Amino acid sequence: MVRDGGGEMEAMDGLDSQLDAETGFVDLVGAGPGDPDLITRKGMAALGLAQVVVYDHLVHPRLLDLAPPDAELIFAGKSRGKCALKQDQINALLVEIARDGRRVVRLKGGDPYVFGRGAEEAEHLVNAGIPFRVVPGVTAGVGVTSYAGIPVTHRGFASAVTFVTGHEEPGTQPSRVDWRALAALPGTLVAYMGVGRLASICEALIQGGRESSTEACVIQNGTLNSQRTVVGTLASLPGLSSDAAVAAPALLVVGQVVSRRESLSWFENRPLFGQSVVVTRPAEEGGASISSLEALGAEVLLAPTVQILPVESFSEIDGAIARLPHLDWVVFTSANGVNHLLKRVFAGGRDARAFGRCRIAAIGPRTADALAPFGLRADLVPKLSRSEGLAEELLNQVRGKSVLLARADRGRVLLDEEFRKVASVEHVTVYRNVDSPCLPPGLDDRIASGTIDWITITSSAIVERLFELLSARARARVGETVKLASLSPLTTAAANRLGWKVEAEAETTTWEGLVRVLERHKRSTRV
Repeated sequence: MVRDGGGEMEAMDGLDSQLDAETGFVDLVGAGPGDPDLITRKGMAALGLAQVVVYDHLVHPRLLDLAPPDAELIFAGKSRGKCALKQDQINALLVEIARDGRRVVRLKGGDPYVFGRGAEEAEHLVNAGIPFRVVPGVTAGVGVTSYAGIPVTHRGFASAVTFVTGHEEPGTQPSRVDWRALAALPGTLVAYMGVGRLASICEALIQGGRESSTEACVIQNGTLNSQRTVVGTLASLPGLSSDAAVAAPALLVVGQVVSRRESLSWFENRPLFGQSVVVTRPAEEGGASISSLEALGAEVLLAPTVQILPVESFSEIDGAIARLPHLDWVVFTSANGVNHLLKRVFAGGRDARAFGRCRIAAIGPRTADALAPFGLRADLVPKLSRSEGLAEELLNQVRGKSVLLARADRGRVLLDEEFRKVASVEHVTVYRNVDSPCLPPGLDDRIASGTIDWITITSSAIVERLFELLSARARARVGETVKLASLSPLTTAAANRLGWKVEAEAETTTWEGLVRVLERHKRSTRV
């Protein structure tokens, strides 16, 4: 997800000068239907300036990460049978916080003004004299249907679309929804919050004149990687939905456009759709890993077992940097090593010229790519992205030379041992690996219950720490109902030593190779 609001941020900063310091400001922001990437740039920018975020239960947790680290987060979710805060409490809360002179983002699922009670909150702010602004969002009737492969309008099938709340039981008197009139309307009907009354709604539409054979579907968890779509007719859909145990949040779509799903479905056809994958890499590496898997349709859970931290003292690094022009080779064994050493180079007022005549070796393509932002490129990248491959290709070139190994405080010592046979070698610790104290809340339970498909493992240290962090119940699932995908033979061997079977191993020792093996496994197991 892109976090930079760009020019929008500047525009919003300019708004601050227009506000009374004694009166805060409220942004009513639409978060979209579920997929966090569907939030608007204006919504992202508002979150980036928020001092308080009051959010609903359908808001994706990753959107909260867009708020400043010191922002106060207040859950105000309402769902069927549960209510963290009543509406009048939310209204009063927004006024109270704003009167403290703080900037508030009221983050609401979908669009604030489409079945979101945003208008009520805005009216309350007006009456209290609180300045506010509405930031529209993608409403479920447009976003969820698109992700399900259903165009709500189509030149050949529907020239109109009607959005209606299904919250009210048909037949209720007095009623705010005239289902007989809705049944007579041409085009597509989209009912929000209606899965609990699905049978009654379908029956009311049939009684109102819609053909019982009219195409209809329900879409659960729309735009998320857990999305499910059940297709039928007004007559058959209630039974099909019940058999499939469809639950809220779900959207009902009625009309001929539902027939387009068969040819236009794209979201649920992605290679890893429906798969849940745990990424155990450090958080610093997790962002790109998450993006690559989510683009293929997977539900991704980041569970760093190791944290990447700076060294406690820079004296050793600074000494190595001062000697760079006099060295023959610098060897990087990870992108983290590149980033930590080069950032220190630049922090000291130097640039890429600090390397002088020194040549650079990188253990793999990703490590080599990390050099580019600093104006450097690797002179050698082995075909085999492992210590063995780097040693084999570099050994003759460093014979009689001086070599600096930039590495973590722990890890394999193969390169050190091999190069010392033929060269003058020193190694400098440029970052630390620290064991994470715990896994994210709820993850152990999901693994223990077998509702995770894959855990990716990318090093021996990660495997060992994962084993330590898991409960006995969860450990018993790993390698069985919860499959392991390994980056390398060494990582696989570490898992095997702990009694865990590895289901899939990357053919190339890169994250991209690991993702490819997950894709292949999914294709091979499709019925």
